[in-house]
Amino acid sequence: MRERGVEFDVVWYLLNPLTAKELASIVDAIDVQPADLVRKDSHFAELGLDPTEYVTKEAVIELLVEHPKLMQRPIAVTPSRTILARPKEKILDLL
Repeated sequence: MRERGVEFDVVWYLLNPLTAKELASIVDAIDVQPADLVRKDSHFAELGLDPTEYVTKEAVIELLVEHPKLMQRPIAVTPSRTILARPKEKILDLL
């Protein structure tokens, strides 16, 4: 985005975790299922979590409030669209 001269804000969500209300706004607007916002990586496994328990909006929000590190990223938010930019080249869809 910098290469294209697009201005953007970075949200340092690990330093300033998102609230349940902010996460709900993202879940409502994004182009994927709520479960797709959860990283099912080694940290997820270390916590002993079951992916089948984190498919609903409410369960995903509760999980991400408690464990923000598990949020899939990057997420790009514009006035008209919100996308999970994974792979990161998906961000070009917004430009």
